[in-house]
This record gives sequence, C-alpha cells and structure tokens, in this order.
Amino acid sequence: MRGEYKVLGGKLVAVEVDVVDGLLANVAVSGDFFLEPDEALAEINAALTGMPADANVEQLATAITTRLDESVSMIGFTPESVGIAVRRALGHATSWADHTFDVIGPVVLDPAMHVALDEVIAREVATGQRPPTLRFWDWDSPLVVIGSFQSVRNEVDEEQAAAHGIGVVRRISGGGAMFMEPGNCVTYSLVVPGSLVEGLSFERSYAFLDEWVMGALAEVGINARYVPLNDIASDKGKIAGAAQKRFANGAVLHHVTMAYDIDAAKMTQVLRIGREKMSDKGTKSAAKRVDPLRSQTGMTRAAILTSFAEHFRAQYDTRDSDYTPGELAEARELVATKFSRAEWTHRVP
Repeated sequence: MRGEYKVLGGKLVAVEVDVVDGLLANVAVSGDFFLEPDEALAEINAALTGMPADANVEQLATAITTRLDESVSMIGFTPESVGIAVRRALGHATSWADHTFDVIGPVVLDPAMHVALDEVIAREVATGQRPPTLRFWDWDSPLVVIGSFQSVRNEVDEEQAAAHGIGVVRRISGGGAMFMEPGNCVTYSLVVPGSLVEGLSFERSYAFLDEWVMGALAEVGINARYVPLNDIASDKGKIAGAAQKRFANGAVLHHVTMAYDIDAAKMTQVLRIGREKMSDKGTKSAAKRVDPLRSQTGMTRAAILTSFAEHFRAQYDTRDSDYTPGELAEARELVATKFSRAEWTHRVP
C-alpha cells in the first residue's frame, strides 16, 4: 500500500507499507525532502516497522522522534507528515484526489438559512448522504453572523443594528463577526470528512483547506498569502477570515468570508471593533482593514464567484449539485427552533 502527503510549503513524503498480523511491515519512506545524515532514513523505516496498523499520526510521529538522534535534520518534512502518509497508505487518512466534491453555486436565501445549512450539510457529509461539498452563499437581506463563542454585547451594537434593519445570528463555528449585506462579500463553506485533515493541527488544517483558494485568488490577479491562524491577506492588507468546526461525527466545516465592497462606515456603527483587536492588525480604524476584492480585481462579484468555482473544478474531481427539498426544509426548521431564538443567539450575552 502506498500513501503520499505534500507538506504545505514543504516537500512530498511517500510511504510504501505492508500490514502483517496487524503490524506495519516492509516500511519504505521516500520523497523529495532533505535528510541528514543519510542513515536516518533507515532509522525512520525501522521506527515505523512493527507499529500497530491502527496507530494514529501522533503515535507514529512519536515513534520516529524517539528513534532519531538529536543530530538528525529533517528538512522540508516532519515526523507528523510521515505519519499522515502512513495513514493515507492504510486508507485511514485521505487526500483531495480520493474524493468527488459536490459544488453548489450561489443560491439567494435568507442569510440565516446558510448558517443552518452549514449544520445540515455537515451532518450529511458525516453520514455519507452527501460527498464533501463546496457551496457558495448568496443572500437577500443584511445580517451580522457572530462566532459561536463571541459575546453579543461586546461585538454588536444592537440598537444600531436594529436601526439599519440588520439581524444577528450566532453560527456553529468559532471566529469573529461577519458583517453581511447583499452583494458586499464572498462567502463559501467547505465541508469535508475528518480523514482529509487527519493528523493536522487546527492551525495547519486552516492553511491546508485554504490552499485551493490561494490559487483562485491568483487567477483573479490577487497575490494572497495565509496569515495564521485564520486570515488571508494580500499585499494591500487583510481580505478574508476563515472559521472552522470539527464535529464529533467526523465532519469538518471550513468557511471563509472575503470582503468585496463593504460599507465600512455602517459596519463600524454596527460592530463594536475594539482598539485592542485592531492594534494587532497594525491599523487604527476598522475602515482601513477592509480591502475589497472589487478594488483589487476590477471584477464583478458574480464574475469572481464563477472564477472561484471554475478553479476548484479544475483542481479536483467535482459534480454540480443543488440543495434538496429535504435539506432546505431541515434548514428552515433549524432557523425556527435554534438560530432565530434568543436562547441560542444570546447564549454568550
């Protein structure tokens, strides 16, 4: 069995392995990485040989680290990356190429419906009712979407929000507030099985799941980079923020919101963006944080959405899809019983 893992910003690691009586055997690690001294490769193979076939990435990495002398230099790869390649060889971890992705284009809905659909789609991906899914949001009314653990009163001026006719909904993932008016940002949700990010820390999984959109941004003329933990920036500043949730049932939700043409004045009236939060961005005002896709690309929002979807289709095996009547009904029920209720929205006052 053979598995491969490309280290983000690093090198390719490949592992060939057999399983004999539940243990790893005939382990052969290779790749375009650098390793000093040469003899350390045999030590890595020996460290993995005899390990239980169900050992997780952390256990495999620990076996390698324990075996290697401190003088060994692993350049362009890590013990964890070898562990991921082993897990992929055994079918426990998967790569992008192992999946066919549903792609759902922008459908105009109440924005709270999209918040609910994140939960619905994640449940279906976990149970196999849907394959991994990329879906783009579109909405017909303004909304502030706050992170799962944010305080409403600390983040939102509810009087100003009401004056502007803007509702507040709490999503199921962490992260910061999203100021969403029709046509002012680009938002997508990517739901994948946990096997795709097996062995990756939360920080590394953000970069891993954002990697495709870096290429999509390059195609529309933006030189973007990933900024830990969950931001995407261009040479002119921050353009996007990501949020993620890993479900106990095995699904992973990863969504990103990018500024297209935000009304910064209104946003700062509605959102309470404190000085401390702004200070780590190197700017004194929230308006300077907004770096719209419109100004950097000269493209319409619709054209950007189309370009992003086409880039994703070019990278991976995909099929076009849509929401089913059952999914929409379930989402409406969640809006009514959870996402529109004060008990949920104000669970962190």
